[in-house]
Amino acid sequence: MSYRLAACAEMLFLDLPFVDRVRRIDDLGFEVEIWDWTAKDLGALAATGATFSSMTGYVTGTLTDPDGADELVRTAADALVAADRLGCPRLNVHGTGLDPRGLPVRPTEVTTPAMWLTAVRTLARLAELGEKAGRVFTLENLNTAVDHPGTPFARAADTFALVEAVGSPHLRMNLDLYHAQIGEGNLIALLGQTLSAVGEIQVADVPGRCEPGTGEIRYPAVAAALRRLGYDGVVALEGWASGDPEKALAGFRAAFAGA
Repeated sequence: MSYRLAACAEMLFLDLPFVDRVRRIDDLGFEVEIWDWTAKDLGALAATGATFSSMTGYVTGTLTDPDGADELVRTAADALVAADRLGCPRLNVHGTGLDPRGLPVRPTEVTTPAMWLTAVRTLARLAELGEKAGRVFTLENLNTAVDHPGTPFARAADTFALVEAVGSPHLRMNLDLYHAQIGEGNLIALLGQTLSAVGEIQVADVPGRCEPGTGEIRYPAVAAALRRLGYDGVVALEGWASGDPEKALAGFRAAFAGA
């Protein structure tokens, strides 16, 4: 396969200290995704020698209003310093800040034209930061029906429109197919429509948000589509293990290995 596989250390091997989770994922041959870097020992993580695929690219802030945008850009600059320590190429952002339960700190039921304009301007500022630092910010789609109600710019169609509007190689989509299945469906067509703007793909099955093979998505068919379309980036399991984490990762690898 031309793409590479990664796994989220926030959701696997939960009985282990975080640094040991990273080591275990790395030992199994996967790149590593992390979320909130502010609560972690970056020196210890860097010392593992793991390849970090992505991390959260801000601490606080939002895309939708000027004050929140300034805060998001300010904390994104701090995230770039952390990314440099870890050698992490991609930094992930959302339409608004999320609390520890994944709920938006500023829920939004309607996104106004002014919010769209502010979001484009804010993302352009992030792209400029990314260009100076040699990093890429990725904008993730989320679902509002199950996990993240009230999040603005949640659909993949929204994130694609914003990324295309900015038009910078330092701002890409983080296309999460778990969220897209809940919010939009028609995943293979969605890949064809958006792949030119994608910086990373995240996966988990529906329902349950566990590894491929535990739900309704035919991930081998998704993998075949990615190969046909020539995708050569990262596919990351951002999901829980339905049982033993090593078996979950083996199932993930098998779904994407191809025949």
